[in-house]
Amino acid sequence: MSATLIRDIKLLVNTPETDTCLRGKELAVLPVIENAYLIMEDEFITGLGRMEELIYPEKHFKSVINATGQIVLPAWCDSHTHIVFAATREEEFIDKLKGMSYADIAAKGGGILNSARKLGEASESMLFNDAWKRLEEVSKMGTGSIEIKSGYGLTVESELKMLRVIKKLKEKSPLTIKATFLGAHTYPPAFKEDHEGYIRQIIDEMLPVIAKEKLADYIDVFCETGFFSREETIRIGKAGMAIGLKPKIHANQLNLSGGTEAGVELGALSVDHLETMEESTIRLLAGSSTIGTLLPTAAFFLRMPFQPARQLIDAGCALALASDYNPGSSPSGNMNLVTSMSCIQMKMLPEEVINAATINGAFAMEVQDKTGSIRPGKKANLIFTQPVPNLATLFYSFGTNHIEKVILNGKIV
Repeated sequence: MSATLIRDIKLLVNTPETDTCLRGKELAVLPVIENAYLIMEDEFITGLGRMEELIYPEKHFKSVINATGQIVLPAWCDSHTHIVFAATREEEFIDKLKGMSYADIAAKGGGILNSARKLGEASESMLFNDAWKRLEEVSKMGTGSIEIKSGYGLTVESELKMLRVIKKLKEKSPLTIKATFLGAHTYPPAFKEDHEGYIRQIIDEMLPVIAKEKLADYIDVFCETGFFSREETIRIGKAGMAIGLKPKIHANQLNLSGGTEAGVELGALSVDHLETMEESTIRLLAGSSTIGTLLPTAAFFLRMPFQPARQLIDAGCALALASDYNPGSSPSGNMNLVTSMSCIQMKMLPEEVINAATINGAFAMEVQDKTGSIRPGKKANLIFTQPVPNLATLFYSFGTNHIEKVILNGKIV
């Protein structure tokens, strides 16, 4: 038999009989198997159960991995990143330390516009090579599925350049990748006083090429005061939907921007950020099929209040967790930090953060049939921890690297 046996797993985590996007109290229900085995063949999981139920002798397998004392989890599903960028922004980090706000930095030509200038000067090969290194980095930290947005182009040429880089990453990387078109990230300087002109450029010049070259899965809009209004967000979202792109909205990061309302009206797959929420907005999200994606490391880096995770869960919302890996407001793709921070600062339970960062993250990228949980037929995308006392240790002891190895598509990365 060409299969690999993983034996004596202390705890095999997230092993549901069926996959559903989890809401409210369901997020705290985490199916596990103690003293477990798992069989993988090629890139897929083909069997699992308790060790005493294993009917095949070890000699039956091509190879055997002993996981005594280890916890095995599904690889993280990071459903919101901006990892294709041309340069980091440490100078703005210093500006923030000196007291400048995110809005102040943006007003003087920093922020997104800074990244857009640098990206415009970068070659496609340079962008690909740098993003490839970032993918290698996050995969070693347990990420197996990832969404990547454009949005640092802000011209027809540069936005398409970013999306072509993402398409190439999709084709060559062992990670499962989804692409999002975020041309509506901000208004470029040439259109500062001509918002209609830039929206028309997105709709008339960018979207037709994206459709022709199949460059994106989703369309996103930064719905925020000083950026794109609720009405503009709906208009751009509908234009993307007309060519087959599902909406995912940057919503309620800095203000009660109407982004959540726009996302729910569009039937968006997710509304992401949600630092600034009120009861009516939370109830609206809870009553919809839209997933709320929380990005705690962005709130941390910007020294903003963390997202109201407990209120969202108690209201019955479906939540995912993601890194928002980008050079300006979350320069880290470490999902282990995201999950620890979600426990420590947002009072989420370990079971809730695992579900939000695995199966619900998979639903937020529509890859739940391939990844996000440990079931026969799914990709063998697995995190092996070091021997640890229990599941809570992974988030309690936040400064320790608990990962012993990561397997993606059945191979150690």
